[in-house]
Formats: sequence, C-alpha cells, structure tokens
Amino acid sequence: MSNGKIDVLLGLQWGDEGKGKVVDVLTPRYDVVARFQGGPNAGHTLEFEGQKYVLRSIPSGIFQGGKVNLIGNGVVLAPDLFMDEAKDLEKSGHELHSRLHISKKAHLIMPTHRILDRALEAAKGKNKVGTTGKGIGPTYTDKVSRNGLRVGDILENFNDKYKAHKQRHLQMLKALGWTDFEGFEATEKKWMEGIEYLRRFHIVDSEIEINKLLRAGKTILCEGAQGTMLDVDFGSYPFVTSSNTICAGACTGLGVGPNKIGNVYGIMKAYCTRVGAGPFPTELFDETGKTIRDLGHEYGAVTGRERRCGWIDLVQLRYSIMINGVTELIMMKSDVLDGFDTIKACVAYRLPDGTETRDFPYEIDDVKPVYKEIKGWKTDMTRFSSPDQFPQEFKDYITFLEQELETKIGIISIGPDREQTIEL
Repeated sequence: MSNGKIDVLLGLQWGDEGKGKVVDVLTPRYDVVARFQGGPNAGHTLEFEGQKYVLRSIPSGIFQGGKVNLIGNGVVLAPDLFMDEAKDLEKSGHELHSRLHISKKAHLIMPTHRILDRALEAAKGKNKVGTTGKGIGPTYTDKVSRNGLRVGDILENFNDKYKAHKQRHLQMLKALGWTDFEGFEATEKKWMEGIEYLRRFHIVDSEIEINKLLRAGKTILCEGAQGTMLDVDFGSYPFVTSSNTICAGACTGLGVGPNKIGNVYGIMKAYCTRVGAGPFPTELFDETGKTIRDLGHEYGAVTGRERRCGWIDLVQLRYSIMINGVTELIMMKSDVLDGFDTIKACVAYRLPDGTETRDFPYEIDDVKPVYKEIKGWKTDMTRFSSPDQFPQEFKDYITFLEQELETKIGIISIGPDREQTIEL
C-alpha cells in the first residue's frame, strides 16, 4: 500500500504574504488541496488569464480541474459569504459541486456572532484588536467553550439547534447592553439561504476522507490562512487571530498525524507588512514605508484596509521557521524593492535594557530593530523568466537571507501574475 504525503504551505509573517498565488502555482502537483483553519477574514487573491479572484473560504485549488478541494474541521464557515463566493466562481465557469468537500466538524459563523464581534470589540475601548468584524473570534470562542454549531448540525433538527444558539447569543448581547441590530433580519434570511445552498455540497467526515486519500497514495497540499505571527499561541498576543495558523494547525485542523507531514513551505515577503493593531518592530512611518505600500499595492484583499509596511524582520522569520519546521522558503514581492538604493534587514532586536538578542522575546512592544544595510539591485525584474537574469545584488540578497535564516529559498515571485514566478 503506497502512502501519500501532506505538504503544508503557510505564511511566516503577519498574513498577506501572497499565499493564494503560490498555492495556485503549486496545485498542479497535488491531487488534493485542503484548508485547515481560519474563516472569511482571510482573502487569497489569484490573478490569471486577465481575471482577478478573491477566495475567502474555498481552497485555492478550485481552479484546477479534477482536484478534491477540502474545507477542514479547523475552518469556521459563514454560509451566506460562502454562497456568494461559490456563486461568483460558478458564474466565471468553475464547477464546484463535484470538487468541493466540506467537513461536518467545521463550525458555522452565525449572524449573531458578527454582532457579538462588534459588541465585544466596542467593549474593549482603546484596547481594540482590530478584528475584521466577521464573527470569527466569537465562533472560535463558542467552539472552545463547547457551545458551537457545526456544519454537520444542518443535517437534522437544524432549526431547533439554531434557535437555541441564537437565544444564548441574544442574552449575551443584552448583558453587554448592545442594541444595534440594524439589518439583522435581512442578514439572517440570506444566511438561511446559505444553509440551504450548503446542503448541495459533499458534507463529509473529512478526517476519515483525508486519511483514506493518503492511504490511496494521493498527494495533499494544505493551505493556511493568515500568518504565523497571528497564531493564537505563538503570535503577537493578544493582537492575533483565534486559531492555530502554524504547521501544527494542519494536524488538528484536518485530523492527520504529524508523521504524515512532508514539506513545509514558508511564504514571506521581501519586506514585511501588518494589518490592524499590534506591535510591528520594523514598521516604517516615513516616505519609504509609503513607497513600499504604493508599489506593493498593500491594501487588504477583503477589507481594503491600508497595510502597515516595514523592512524584513529576520528575528521574527527565524522564530517562524523554527516553530513551523519550514523546509523551504518562498519569497514574494521581490520586485517591490527593485528601485531602492539601499535595502535594510533587521538582524537583531535591541531590548529596553540596551542588550541585543537574535531570539524572539515574549514582548516585542518596546524592542528596536538592529539593521544591516544591503546594496539595492536597481533593476526592473518583473519581466525576468530565469534566475540567470537576476542582478548580482539580488543574488547577494538571496544568499544573505539563506545564511541568516538557515533555510533555502526555492521560489521567487516578481509580480502578481502566475507567470511571474521563478523557481530556483
């Protein structure tokens, strides 16, 4: 009996590293693409054949014919948003019903979860986390407090289960003194349509299915949402998401043993960005930061929010590589730095007591980056098709990163299109 393997692809920074594009480049090599955590707060943007798609809950392998795409048990799903996303894809000619499988154990984001999200965020006052307001935090909270509603619950007595959960949420909102229910009825009506739409898909015991696929020798690519520094355990807590975004999350979010994990592809940008509140040691508040934002079109795929921009942070990346067990790095948006005379990389942090560290500390609020300056390559690389064309300065930057991070870089992206991807 041949055994397949599971490779994991995840972001190593604060999300938005460009995972969607890479999944789309890698999927032709795999039989199955699976999402293991997160919800519709993450957007994966894919561009090809002159079309632009933003996927929120559906795995990025949906554009490749004949692949199984699996939404795992670690994902939280909003039926109404899922329906919109799926119908948009169907309109553009991508058939979903035979290809997309959804775990019975994935949790449902209820309309009242979104109201709770807003109410709880408002109650935090100046300590806001900067949530997207999509109800993801409250859904995961219900999950761990053993009060969740799951996809498998839609198969019988659903209305009774739904009413009981809704009632509980309304009592919580009352206790919070929350009165703003504007648009709730319309949202709920559409949400229920989404539930009916969900019933048309393969709703499966995904952990059994994925292990059977492995035993049949199939190759599986797991895609994570967000990034390592938003992991609920290892990220910059409390400014994090509510799930495990790291490699270990693929085991819990799909129901596979750690010995099944093969390669771990870690995606990073040639610089660094962050959305929402929270510490960001290498953030640039000057013209350079603004230039990077404009050149890199650093605005959220789902929210349109401006991303905060800064130089690459190697202390943070070494930490991410360590906890994920990264076997190969993929560097995105290298072309954004094409025009700079000098590029900086943070190689250590100066702590408040004046000492320097290369290890990632418990608190990063008050650390100062220690930079190394690297000569820029001053070359437009967007039309390149082979690593032989790279200028020497860029090759030096790659070598420097590989030495600092003790991990090889396997793929370089030099633009948004599928074609602008160079394997080393």
